[in-house]
Order: sequence, then structure tokens, then C-alpha cells
Amino acid sequence: MADGFPDNRLPEHGTEADEVLARMQELRVDDRDWRGGRVFSLVYSAGDQVHELLERAANLYSAENALNTMVFPSLGWMQNDIVTITTGLLGGDRMPDGEGEGVRGFLTSGGTESLLQATKTARDWGRTRRGIDRPNMVLATSAHAAFEKAAHYFDVESRRIAVRSDFTADVDAMADAVDDHTVLMVGSAPSYPQGVIDPIPTLAAIAADRGVLCHVDACLGGFILPFLDRLGYQTKSWDLSVPGVTSISADLHKYGYASKGISVILYRTPELARLQPFITSNWLGGLYGSPSMAGTRPAGPIAAGWAVLQYLGMDGYLRLAEDTHAAATAAKATITGTPGLALRGSPDATVFAFGGDPDDGRIDTFALGDALAERGGWFFDRQSPPDSLHATVHAGHRAVIDELCADLTAVTGELLDSGKRAEDRSTTYGTA
Repeated sequence: MADGFPDNRLPEHGTEADEVLARMQELRVDDRDWRGGRVFSLVYSAGDQVHELLERAANLYSAENALNTMVFPSLGWMQNDIVTITTGLLGGDRMPDGEGEGVRGFLTSGGTESLLQATKTARDWGRTRRGIDRPNMVLATSAHAAFEKAAHYFDVESRRIAVRSDFTADVDAMADAVDDHTVLMVGSAPSYPQGVIDPIPTLAAIAADRGVLCHVDACLGGFILPFLDRLGYQTKSWDLSVPGVTSISADLHKYGYASKGISVILYRTPELARLQPFITSNWLGGLYGSPSMAGTRPAGPIAAGWAVLQYLGMDGYLRLAEDTHAAATAAKATITGTPGLALRGSPDATVFAFGGDPDDGRIDTFALGDALAERGGWFFDRQSPPDSLHATVHAGHRAVIDELCADLTAVTGELLDSGKRAEDRSTTYGTA
């Protein structure tokens, strides 16, 4: 630990606030430079003005508890507003026959909790509507790891189906895996590992035909795809306007540029949405109800999420999407135009994976990542299989993308000459 910090005990006496903050700055010395655009993971930057707004909004609600909106009705109002805005962005306004009026939703702490809730709701739907006591869900190997956590937590069998060569879900093979105990089919828009949008209309049609629920994991794409659609950069169908999609999730703290952690999950009907909240009076404290996994719910992220939606508006998000698309397009063009490098599949949005061209075989992907970090401080998550570097491109990267492209070209040339391979083959995503 830094000087002056106890290893495992509470200090005998309090410390002045300035000194505490100074110590925190010391602890951050090895943290990655996300503000400078060097990090292509975990953090999304819309600029200093947005970060300042987020801090001010969150501070206004730093002590409030969103568990009880009767005590803090402003938080109930903001939550409802966020859900309503998200419904419009995710196709609710384009659902046939006024179906959009029946969409209901909740806020969660992030994409993982949204996927947990989608799975739990499907399990409970299977129990109550179809009498299924040993449920399963069918999903591609590209679907997020949080579904495995959900399967573990809620005793739902996870049936993972290999993706096609372009990394999209193999919907025919998924259809073959559905049986009388299936409660949920999953599609990604886009998938986290390779950034491709699954064939959602086909997948949802199969789910509807087989009488099971269909969840679209748009946690990553939910606040970028609607704007790429409007700008004409993306034309695939993926949201609630697709018949057969029964729920969808989108993270406001990703391309919505809100503070961590806030996500939205939407259900096509009120009946399905009613299966998510937990309500009990089986204790001595009276009626207890919670809409998501948490009891106490931090109010700061809700306030910051509402504030950034109001601050940016449609034109602001379109501008950020344009910047993000430009940066991602430049990076992808450099990768595809550099001998020895290749993209993994054909990414549909602004998230992609890349590395050494497997048909060429001269570039070790993880050595490429190490070289980029050493040369310019660039950070990309590692993935496997196949070995790849993962890039989540956001608006903050546009200012530095030319520098990244130059470094990509330079280090690739060096590796082609040296043939160097990385000794470290680890691919940890998250905290183990």
C-alpha cells in the first residue's frame, strides 16, 4: 500500500480530506489513461463537459436511496423518463398496432444484471405459464458471459451453439437445440467479442414459432445502433420493432455516456414485465418490493443517466455516433489494409476484434498488443478463441485515431521483421 495507509485496519484517527484525496491520487498512478483516448475498453468518453455534468448530477443525489421512490419521487420520475426515452430509441415507436404502449421496463446496475433479470424472468415465465421445472436457454457461443452467470444463479441450463464462420449466430443449429424445456433464445446486437449483429428477425421468428421468449442483448449497442441507423451506417433489424422479440437490454453507461452503472431492460408486454420485480410481506417489516436484484439502489447513476440524456439530446448523440463511426472506420481500414493483420468477422458497429491474420500467420496477436502498449500506451483487452485484441471505439477516440493507426502500421512492420511472440497468453476479462 501507499505510504501512510494501514494494511488491514481502520485508522485510529481520522485524516484531513485533502490528504485522503491526495492519497487516492497516488493510488491512481498506474491506472490507464482513459481520458487521453489510450484505452479501448471499459470507459466511454464524450468529453470533459459531459464528465463534469455527470459528476455534478451524481453529487446532487450522492446520499439518496432509489429503493423507495415514495420518499424520493424525483428518482421515480427520472427512472420512468429514462425507460420511456429508451423505449422510443429501441423500436417501441415502430411496433405494429400500437404494441409500443404495452412496453414496460426497469433500470438495473449494468448489463450483467439486465441479462440476469432477463434469464430469471424467462425461468419464472416457464414455471408459471408452461410448468417447466428444468428450463434451458439456447444461445450462441458469442453471447455474453453474463448469461453463464445467470444460468449458474438461476439453475437454467445453458445450451451454447457454435457460431458461423462470420461469427454470427447459427440460427438453424439453435432451432435444432430448442425443446419442450426451452424458455429463452438469445441474440446479440452486437455481440461483445466480435461486434457482429446476429440475425435477429430470423431468430425471433423461430422463437415465436416454437413458443419461447426471445431476448436481444443490446447492452453494448442499444445507445449507438439507433443513431448509426439514423445516419445510414447500419441497416440490420435488431430491436423491439422485430416481431417475436420479447425483451431487450441496453446499457446507458456504455454508448449513452452515463456514469457507471445504469442499464435498461424492456419487456414487450406488461404481463412479462410483472415477472421481474420481487415482492414479499413474509417478514416483520411490512411490504417489501424491489424491481431488480439490489435492495438499496444508488441514486447517483440514475440522476447522471437522466441528466446526460437531457444534455445531449438527439443531435448530441448523432454527433457522438458520427465521431465514433469515423474513428472505428479509420481503425478498421488500417487493419484490413496492413499486411499481416485482419479483423475477426465483419463487425456491424463500432466494436470489433482484430489481430494477426490467421491465413498469414506471421503476426502473434498478443505480441501486437504488447507492442502497442509499449509504443503508445494503447490498451486493448485480449480474447480467445481465436486470439484477438478487442476494441471498443467511442467518440473520445476520434482525436487520437490517426496516431493509433500510425502506431499499428509501425509495430506490425517491426513484428513482421522480428517474428516475436508474447510469452503471456492470458485473456482475463473482468476480475478473477
